[in-house]
Amino acid sequence: MVHMTQAPARRRADRRQHDREIVALAVPAFGSLVAEPLFLMADTAIVGHLGTAQLAGLGVASALLMTAVSVFVFLAYATTAAVARRVGAGDLPSAIRQGMDGIWLALLLGAALVAVALPTAPHLVDLFGASDAAAPYATTYLRISVLGIPAMLVVLAATGVLRGLQDTKTPLYVAIAGFVANGALNAGLVYGADLGIAGSAWGTVIAQCGMAAAYLVVVLRGARKHGASLRPDAAGIRACAQAGVPLLVRTLSLRAILMIATAVAARLGDADIAAHQIILSLWSLLAFALDAIAIAGQAIIGRYLGAGDAQGAREACRRMVEWGIAVGVVLGVLVVITRPVFLPVFTSDPAVKDVALPALIIVALSQPISGIVFVLDGVLMGAGDGPYLAWAMLLTLAVFSPVALLVPVLGGGLTALWATMTLMMTVRMLTLWLRTRSGRWIVTGATR
Repeated sequence: MVHMTQAPARRRADRRQHDREIVALAVPAFGSLVAEPLFLMADTAIVGHLGTAQLAGLGVASALLMTAVSVFVFLAYATTAAVARRVGAGDLPSAIRQGMDGIWLALLLGAALVAVALPTAPHLVDLFGASDAAAPYATTYLRISVLGIPAMLVVLAATGVLRGLQDTKTPLYVAIAGFVANGALNAGLVYGADLGIAGSAWGTVIAQCGMAAAYLVVVLRGARKHGASLRPDAAGIRACAQAGVPLLVRTLSLRAILMIATAVAARLGDADIAAHQIILSLWSLLAFALDAIAIAGQAIIGRYLGAGDAQGAREACRRMVEWGIAVGVVLGVLVVITRPVFLPVFTSDPAVKDVALPALIIVALSQPISGIVFVLDGVLMGAGDGPYLAWAMLLTLAVFSPVALLVPVLGGGLTALWATMTLMMTVRMLTLWLRTRSGRWIVTGATR
């Protein structure tokens, strides 16, 4: 009888411990995730007062830069999982050494991107369809901002290092400082120094370099403390790249899904594509809240598996799924409640509102599904199960594409398209659930 009464108490204690860890990691992670789009908002607000052509140029250049950087987000994900495993195994020097390999890979990839983008900037701007008036501004902004790509990739990799070390507060502090510095530099260089759009680009580059330097100081301090080598290691860098390839495939497949959805919306009509862009921006904002839990999952699961605690990993996974569902329900309710307030912020066109309202209901209803998807995605990333994630996303793309392309053919509207997006998330949920249920993702030890 004693054991029977102790078991529920032990389970409650374990749940409280998981809750504390999830909140401690997810809340700061959410703050740093939200800070990223604020950079672009600050640039947009400042450049917008220069003129329409300058703002259009910024839009094209920013789209190119964000596409390039988002493709390499695996630098954060793969590094988090690898470092967390070694932390769980109690080998901090090896964890930091692994993190340094990720940072060296970021520098190499950043240098390669600079070498490609600098001479091809005008062609890239033309490819994105910039107008004759906006193209010179887009080219100017892109050529300067490209110089900050190595710093941006270092920030991704170093963020992964700190998340793996179970530290999401430092990335939040760095992101806040970077946002403030970016705003001040942009205002000073654009208006004070009268550099125009070039001043905005230089301000962002300087802020990004400052953030990268701050991260490197933290990582180097940890390396000196634990006696970890800072020299580039070819084998380690190659291993980081190999671990990142499946996550790159996953990310590209997801980008393809979003591009197909936007292309389909454009074929539905002007009101539909306008409403789609509004809904997509909301969907992305909701994703930040769910992605914060996923980031906590990467760090926590990697640590448990590195420590050889398979049961702890299973229990943490179960609790994070409960969190994902609960947050998804709350977000869905908020979407329904705030619909009348949300839409007028973006449009006064009754036609756009009429198209967007029913599609928003679909988005609201799908949030619990999204919560499960984001959490299980983070769990499998934390387990280093990248190859499965790549194949699962390719399967999802194969299912989504023909169904989405049939929407305009069959006379469906934006609501049908977002129902198809919900189908996509449901396929992802099923593939991820089957994998986690199988237990094949549970591979313990300092390395997978």
